[in-house]
Order: sequence, then structure tokens, then C-alpha cells
Amino acid sequence: MPVIDTSLLRWIVLCPLIGSALCMVGAASGRNGIAKAAGPLSVLGAFGVSIATVAQLWAQPVGASLLDHLYTWISAAPLTLEMSFRVDALSSVMILIVTGVGFLIHVYSLGYMHEDEDIARFFAYLNLFAASMLVLVLGDSLPLLFVGWEGVGLCSYLLVGFWYTDMDNAVAGRKAFIANRVGDAAFLIGMFLLFWSLQQLGSPSLGFPEVNRMATQLAEWSPAVVTAICLLFFVGATGKSAQIPLYVWLPDAMAGPTPVSALIHAATMVTAGVYMIARLSPLYVHAPLVLDIVGAIGAATAFFAATIGVAQTDLKKILAYSTISQLGYMFVALGAGAFSAAIFHLMTHAFFKACLFLCAGSVMHALAGELNVFKMGGLRRHLPITAATFLIAALAISGVPGFSGFFSKDMILESAFVGGHVLNWLIGLVAAGMTAFYVFRAYFLAFTGESRVDHDKQHHLHESPAVMTVPLIVLAGLAAVGGWIGLPEGFLWGDRFGAYLAPSLAALPHAEAHHPSGGTLLLLMGSASIVALSGIYAAYLVYGRRAGATDPLAETAPGPYRVLWNKYWVDELYDAIVVRPYVELSRVFWQVVDTQLIDGAVNGIGDLMRWLSGRVRRLQTGNVQAYALAMLVGAICVIVALAT
Repeated sequence: MPVIDTSLLRWIVLCPLIGSALCMVGAASGRNGIAKAAGPLSVLGAFGVSIATVAQLWAQPVGASLLDHLYTWISAAPLTLEMSFRVDALSSVMILIVTGVGFLIHVYSLGYMHEDEDIARFFAYLNLFAASMLVLVLGDSLPLLFVGWEGVGLCSYLLVGFWYTDMDNAVAGRKAFIANRVGDAAFLIGMFLLFWSLQQLGSPSLGFPEVNRMATQLAEWSPAVVTAICLLFFVGATGKSAQIPLYVWLPDAMAGPTPVSALIHAATMVTAGVYMIARLSPLYVHAPLVLDIVGAIGAATAFFAATIGVAQTDLKKILAYSTISQLGYMFVALGAGAFSAAIFHLMTHAFFKACLFLCAGSVMHALAGELNVFKMGGLRRHLPITAATFLIAALAISGVPGFSGFFSKDMILESAFVGGHVLNWLIGLVAAGMTAFYVFRAYFLAFTGESRVDHDKQHHLHESPAVMTVPLIVLAGLAAVGGWIGLPEGFLWGDRFGAYLAPSLAALPHAEAHHPSGGTLLLLMGSASIVALSGIYAAYLVYGRRAGATDPLAETAPGPYRVLWNKYWVDELYDAIVVRPYVELSRVFWQVVDTQLIDGAVNGIGDLMRWLSGRVRRLQTGNVQAYALAMLVGAICVIVALAT
């Protein structure tokens, strides 16, 4: 495949980095106007360069890539790594999502954060977040990807805990950071094992072209090693992309400003694990056991998170659990070997999830921070644009025919079914119905019916300014029509999106043998559509016609509802078996090992030296007569010793 050298790609990363530096200058000097201009404009610049890059890529032959080599980064035999950025079909999709959706979120933030005194610091972190994600997707090697991988982890800590004077926010940021460190440790071990394995084969490298080229030979050399490597990388992906068992940080990440939630959930951090596995797809197709595990964990996460979303009352928490569930669908696709379907859903999810979160921010803006959906109602009359865009995004995430989520989610369910993963398909189908139910539960409770807004907040009710509503309209439009580029094969123009990504992704052996018939496709699409519409109708029956201050489900089934509302007590379980024992063990190390043993030994040596010096210093009295007497006594002792 042809590789074209260019110096354009570095500017995709440098634009937000420069913007972040300018925002820091604004924060240090107290000139917020610098940040308000530099923050969004720098990401807009990166988006413009990304468009130019993709246009240049499209002008090349199919399968070509653009390479921007900056310098030799690591030269320590036998490992040599270049600081290089690469754009192929896969990374071209990612950079457009990160910069395009990221720019809309930056613009929205101008209105949402306009009263915050620390807005310059906020934009500095937000730009750094975008730059880190761009390093992740553009990096031409695993170590460079890992730099971006850790960068988004750091930025999530900074942004989730942005209002750090609030202890809940600070704890949420710390939780996100620590949970991701668990997955990152596995990622590092997998990277070391991969390098060692390739070194045994005489090709010590961690660059993606070399790793993917050697995948088949590595699998022939040791299938067990490939399985271990892929499994370790997947553990890293469960941390970044919030899958069981490392999903617990993502709901708490709602503590940060709402634009941060939109950026994390739609365009940056949580998509990193999906992208990484797709990038290493030539390796994963040689580890069928790991793919089965990936698909099973994805299906379990999709269902598990959807059940929790049914009972949540916090609007942002509902959307957070829907993100975890939708990411589960992406892993179902990865497990079925449908890597392009996973990326397709990643793209459509960026549109409708960013829209949903920003709509939640618009509601908070109108209700002075209120998030309890049972304290809303009737907002459609006061926030018509927010209500309309939320409805479009809700139709998309529910998989209603014609909207973007319908095409991408249907492609995932289809790939699971025809690939023989019938249980994953069935679980995904049930989760799709629950998704439609709880998203429209939120819509009906928030935007329809009679107002349940507290009296003292009634005067706050107003539509958000244009700087916030225009991004909503753009994202809603993308959520409505963004899926039409990926139709099932044999329908109209077919799957243009999958065909575009094909040169960058591997395919399972004999994948063509599982291509479904037209009748099977119609049956699968029809069943998914019926389930989605049934979920919406059920939400209408329960909440659309008689929404009140209490949840009818809690009254009908208080036991199961309590379990779901408490999120199965997983956080409490982790606290009991991991956090508290770790804290107690740390206290033992502090009070016994550190304070008594280490400090005691060091202080004891000091005390011993002080005691000895106290004894020795008595020999130095400063009295000349005493010194003369001591010399005489010593001389006599020497004479006596010699005489004897």
C-alpha cells in the first residue's frame, strides 16, 4: 500500500496544543478573553487541517496512507521508534470526529461556562484533552498511542475534578484516574510481551505497520502468546471504554462540567479502547478466544448498564449508563469481527450522545443546575430547540428506522447473528428495547406533561443562547442523517462506510461465508425496529400519559427497582473488597512499616550516634593539665606493657 510523506499531520495535534498554551497564558494573566478565542479557534483550525488531510488521502489510491515523520523518538537497540503520525481510512474517521464534534463542544462551552471565573483553565484542559486524543489516533506506534492514552486519562482527571473545591468532584476525578490505571497496567504488560515476542522472531518493533504485518507469523509461532497479548490489551480497553468490570468510573465522571461529559462520552476518551482494538485487528483475528471474550463482555455490559439506566433519576446519570451500554454494542461488533460496524457505531454515537449531553446541559442552564427528571416536566414549552434536538437524538440512540443509530446498531446485531453469536444478538436486542425505554422515559419526564419544576426555579426557565443551541441543531442533524452512509449490502448504495474502512481493518477468515440473505436482513432489521418502537411505546404508557413526582416502576416493583436504583451495589462491593482493604493495608504500612520500622531504624541510628558522640565528646575537656595527665598515664601504661 502506498505511503505518502507529508508535513500536514503534525498541525492537527499542534493546533489544540498551541491553543492550550494560550489558554494557560490567559489563565495566568487573568485575561479570559484570550482563552475564549484561542480555545474554540484552535480546535477549529485542527478540524480544517483534518478536512484538508482527508481530502489529500481521498486523492490517493485505495489503501494509501499519509505519513508525517517528525524525528527519531527512541533509539535504544534493539528498539527504534520514530515520532510519526499516520492517517489512513481508520484514523481519518477518528480525527474528523475528535476535531469536528470537539469544536462544537468548545463553542457550546462558551455559553455554558461563561460565568465561570476559571474558564481559561477549563479551555486549557479541554484543548489538551483534544490534543491527547489526536496523538492517540494519529500515533504510528503503540508507545505513541500510549502517550495519548495516558494523556486522555490525565485530562479526564483534571476535567472531571475541575471544580476541585467540591469534594465529590475531586473524588470522582480521582476514581476515574485510578480505575484507568488498572487497565493501563495490563496494556503496558501486553505491549512489553508483544515487543519481546517480535524480538524472538527477529523483528523488534512496536510500529503498527510492522506489528500488523507480523501478526500471522506471530500467531503461527505461538497462538498462546497472541491470545495473552490481545487479552491484556482488552483489559486496558475495558478501563478506557468503561466495560465490565472497570466501568464504575464513568457514571461518577458526570461530576464535571457538562461539556466535559459530552467530550468524554462522544469524541474522546471512551472511544479509545474501541479504536485500539480496531487498529490491532490483524492481531485480534488470530485470537478467536479473545474475540469471543470481547463479544461476551460487550453484550453483558450493554444489558447490565441498560438495566441500571431504567431506574436512574439523574438525567446525566441516565445518559452515562446509556454510554456504557452503547460501548458494549461496539465491543459486541469487535467480538464478531465486524470492526467497521464498531467504528460506524462509534461515529453515530458521537453525534447523538454529544447532542444528548449538551441538551442535558441546556436543561441544567435553564433550571439552575437541576438534574432530577422527576422535578422537571413541560420543558418543551420553554425550551423548544432543546426539546426538539433531544427528541431527534433520542430517536437515533433508540434505533428508530431512518435515524443514524438504526443503521449502526442494526449492523452490529446483524454481524453478531450471522457470525454465530446468537446469544450476544439476543442480549443486544433486549438491551436495545431497554435503551429506547429509558431514553424516552427521560424525554417524557423532562419535556412533556405538566411542569413539576420547583417554584423558585420557574423564573429561570428560558431557552439557551444561540452559542449553545446552534451546536445542538448541527449535532441533531448529524444524528438524523449520519447513518445513511452505511446501509446493508444489497440496499441502495450499500455499505460505503465499511468499504472505505476495509483497507485499514482485518477480516475474519471465511467472513464472506456468513454473508446473510436479503430475507434474513429484513427479518433482523424488522425485529430490531419493533423492539425499539415497543420500548418507546412502553415509556409513553408508563411516563408519557401520567408522569408524576414518583416513579410508577418503584411503586409496582419496589424490590427490583431498589436493586437497579442502587446499581446492584457494585460500588459498595468494590469498596468492601478492594478500597477498604487497600486503605487499611496502606494504614498498616504507614503506621507499622513506615513509621515504626523505617522511621524507627533511621531515628534509632541517629539516637545511637548521638549517644556515642555524647560519650566520646567527654574525652575533649579543653583542660591542658588533664591532657598532660592523660599523656603521662598513657606513657606509663606503654612502659609497663613493654617491660612485661
